[in-house]
Amino acid sequence: MEFLFNSELPTEKVAQQLLGCLLIKETEEGITSGWIVETEAYVGEFDQAAHSFGLRKTPRLKAMYQPAGTIYIYHMHTHTMLNIVAKEAGNPQGILIRAVEPFSGVELMEERRKMTGINVTNGPGKLTKAMGITKDDYGTSISEAPLYLSPKERRTPRQILTTPRIGIPNKGKWTDEPLRFIVAGNPYVSRKKGPIDLDFGWQ
Repeated sequence: MEFLFNSELPTEKVAQQLLGCLLIKETEEGITSGWIVETEAYVGEFDQAAHSFGLRKTPRLKAMYQPAGTIYIYHMHTHTMLNIVAKEAGNPQGILIRAVEPFSGVELMEERRKMTGINVTNGPGKLTKAMGITKDDYGTSISEAPLYLSPKERRTPRQILTTPRIGIPNKGKWTDEPLRFIVAGNPYVSRKKGPIDLDFGWQ
């Protein structure tokens, strides 16, 4: 996970390197985990789609100004959204985790979502509900329990596709900037189109 704390790397690169990492959440109900298959980069001060555009500072954004690896949680409508700070303290760039492929604790995820199949975790609000990620995780480190990335287990995408981000209207050039990254062929990618890879896009 050293790449998370390397401020020399562009946020877009970190967003790609997160694909295939194993995200783990420990709760009193049990442990769930999933392979990250979709991310979006938000590059801070000049990114009109970023909460920190113009170096905006509000109490909600405090975590975005913390060191790389800090967890930034926000709510959109009824959904909890998981983000990870990507740059050094004071440089508010981050990465939204948009989808995971379930690995462990699948039954618990299905129970929380009251459904089965790819819809359990194929979206940013879906995966947080399935894994029990809440506002209590705000400001904690992605390298420490209860919400963290496995330091040992990781998968390698066969191909990474780059697209514009989802749900970014009326933001000038930032609406179409290619800052969304997905594991090609993985069925858990949100708004999946095209064929499904029999190996789910992993090498």
